[in-house]
Amino acid sequence: MSKRLRSSELCADCSGPDPSWASVNRGTFICDECCSVHRSLGRHISQVRHLKHTPWPPTLLQMVETLYNNGANSIWEHSLLDPASIMSGRRKANPQDKVHPNKAEFIRAKYQMLAFVHRLPCRDDDSVTAKDLSKQLHSSVRTGNLETCLRLLSLGAQANFFHPEKGNTPLHVASKAGQILQAELLAVYGADPGTQDSSGKTPADYARQGGHHELAERLVEIQYELTDRLAFYLCGRKPDHKNGQHFIIPQMADSSLDLSELAKAAKKKLQSLSNHLFEELAMDVYDEVDRRETDAVWLATQNHSTLVTETTVVPFLPVNPEYSSTRNQGRQKLARFNAHEFATLVIDILSDAKRRQQGSPLSSSKDNVELILKTINNQHSIESQDNDQPDYDSVASDEDTDLEAAASKANRQKLLGKDAN
Repeated sequence: MSKRLRSSELCADCSGPDPSWASVNRGTFICDECCSVHRSLGRHISQVRHLKHTPWPPTLLQMVETLYNNGANSIWEHSLLDPASIMSGRRKANPQDKVHPNKAEFIRAKYQMLAFVHRLPCRDDDSVTAKDLSKQLHSSVRTGNLETCLRLLSLGAQANFFHPEKGNTPLHVASKAGQILQAELLAVYGADPGTQDSSGKTPADYARQGGHHELAERLVEIQYELTDRLAFYLCGRKPDHKNGQHFIIPQMADSSLDLSELAKAAKKKLQSLSNHLFEELAMDVYDEVDRRETDAVWLATQNHSTLVTETTVVPFLPVNPEYSSTRNQGRQKLARFNAHEFATLVIDILSDAKRRQQGSPLSSSKDNVELILKTINNQHSIESQDNDQPDYDSVASDEDTDLEAAASKANRQKLLGKDAN
């Protein structure tokens, strides 16, 4: 899906002309230089896509365009719109600023620290505030006012909130009303399309009952987004969900190689993981696929003489402060896998996701995910170093805190082990 930019469109962060990237979960368009900073923040802060060289589900692109055109950037720069902020010396970045430290510091303050977002008055019980916001979101998604819902999400409303009186979630409400763009926004912020209401109906059931068949089909796609993305990465094909084909399991190009004992052991450990740990590993591999694909688009679209420098490279998955140091170390080690090793891991995950959905029995072993990463990482290479040690000196930084983790948590938990129908 290509996007023809109008000359009036500017980067949301520095006002530079002709932005060529989008931050999907922020509803903004950004330039190459600012995008390099967004990529270093991680997907839990900003999910970036190239507007012309990355495939887009049409309604997802329409959702971002709608947010951009309706001034979503004012949500993230609310306090900067106050004339008093100019008097105090606070300002946004401009195109002439250096990427580091000027643009980088501004972007981190804007999206990671949420320094300019409108704050609600303090209350003694924060949980009540979050519940109130979530109830407002539950009501607002029946309309087409995307920016209102994005504002509520930015303040802490929960996309997966289950309304105790209504007996359903915001995604059920949006689906019943046929609000496909609201459904896209909710899914970006972690809404699970497999959640059942108090009567056992999913959002897709609501959409079908309301005659919104395009939305129902899209909800099934969102439900299998993780495994679809992994399969497409390996073979460029997507399952035919309309006809009940929900998984594609590619074969290795060199099928003459027998699985080594290490690879067999890794697969056995993978199968023994609990559903929770398996989902975590699958989500981490999804993030690594996104990093590799975005890197490829990045390198193909940059002026190598100016922009491609050490400061714009993202060599491994950025730290997510919400995760443990052990998990962050495991995520970073994924960058060390060569193409064959990584493909082996992806195929194993796809195979086990299909097995789990079909209800095959699972063992109760609690093997650490790190052991799986180590085993597969070693199957084609002999290393003398102790792989229990982190691959990188610096893993988690105390100063890199994420103040909006709750709103963006689990944005790809799309029913690895549940049926779409």
